[in-house]
Amino acid sequence: MNMINPQESNVRVLLARRPTGAAVAEDFSIVEEAPAALADGELRIRGEWLSLDPYMRGRMNDGKSYVKPVDIGAVMCGEVVGRVVESRNAQFAVGDQVAGDLGWQTLAISNGQGLRKLMPNVPAAVQLSVCGMPGVTAWCGLLLIGEPKPGETVVVSAAAGAVGSVVGQIAKLKGCHVVGIAGGANKSRYVVDELGFAACIDYKAGRLREDLKAATPKGVDVYFDNVGGDILDAVLARMNPFSRLPVCGLISQYSATELHGLRNFRSVLVNRIKIQGFIVFDFREHYPRAIDELATWLAAGKLKYRETVAQGIRAAPEAFIGLLNGANLGKQLVKL
Repeated sequence: MNMINPQESNVRVLLARRPTGAAVAEDFSIVEEAPAALADGELRIRGEWLSLDPYMRGRMNDGKSYVKPVDIGAVMCGEVVGRVVESRNAQFAVGDQVAGDLGWQTLAISNGQGLRKLMPNVPAAVQLSVCGMPGVTAWCGLLLIGEPKPGETVVVSAAAGAVGSVVGQIAKLKGCHVVGIAGGANKSRYVVDELGFAACIDYKAGRLREDLKAATPKGVDVYFDNVGGDILDAVLARMNPFSRLPVCGLISQYSATELHGLRNFRSVLVNRIKIQGFIVFDFREHYPRAIDELATWLAAGKLKYRETVAQGIRAAPEAFIGLLNGANLGKQLVKL
C-alpha cells in the first residue's frame, strides 16, 4: 500500500558551493527528480514541515566540527516532520506521522533509523520547536549546565528565537529574574510583553553595556549564549562569582571572515565562571524527561511560542538567509 502519485517528483535543495562570509541564494541549487524505488526495510516520507536552524550555516563550511559537513551537491541537512506514504519497513505504516533528519526535500527515503513517531495532542510543527530539538536544547543547556536557582539572574541572547525564548520561560518557571537580549524593538517588546521576561535589551539600539548593567543590578548568575561576539564580551563583564555560562550557539560568528577575540576573558578567572559548550546530542538520555516536561508546560499554557513560516521548499534558501540575518520571530519553519 502507498499514498504516492506515480507522477509526484521529489524537489530537493542542494548545497551548490561553500559560502564565503554570509550565505547567499547562489550557494544553493534546487533540483526536481523522480522518486527512487524503495528497498526492503525502507520507507518514503512526504515532508509537511521543515525546520530551519542557525547550526545549518556551520554545516555548509568545510572545517572540523562535531559532525561531518554537508557535501557539495548533497541535500541540505534539516529536521522534517512528515507522513509515511510508502513503506517496506515493518516498524512504520503508511499514514504514520514521523520526524527525523530528512533534509531539505519534499519526498525522503529512510531506513527508519533516527525517526520518531509524533506525540499525540501536540501540533506537528511544535514538535520541531518547543517540543523538538530547540526546546530540548533549551531544557538541557539551562537546567543541566546552567543549573539556575530561585532568585538568580539569568540572561539569554537571541531571546526571541526558538531556543532563547524557551530558555527564558523555563528560567522564569524556576523562579529566576530573566533578562533577554534581542535585535530590534519589536522583538524586545515581544520578549517582555508576551513571554514575560523582566527585561529585554535591544542590542541594535547601541546601549548594550549600559542597558545590561541597568537590567542586571545584582549581576548575572547564568548566561545562556546563542550568539558569541560582542554580546558575550559585554555579559562577561557582568558575571558573578561562580556563575555558569552554557555556550549553545555563536550565530554572530557563523558568517564571519575574521573571528571575534574576547576582551573580557579575565572575568572567567576572576569570577571562577564555569563555561561549557554543548551540543544537544550529548544529552540523549535526558530527551524523554525534557520532552515530557516541555509538553506538560505547553499544555498548561506555561510556554508560549511564535512561528515564522515560509511557503514551499523552494522558499527555504531565502528563509534560511533571513534567519541568519534575524528576520524571524520565534521558530523559522517551511511549510512543505
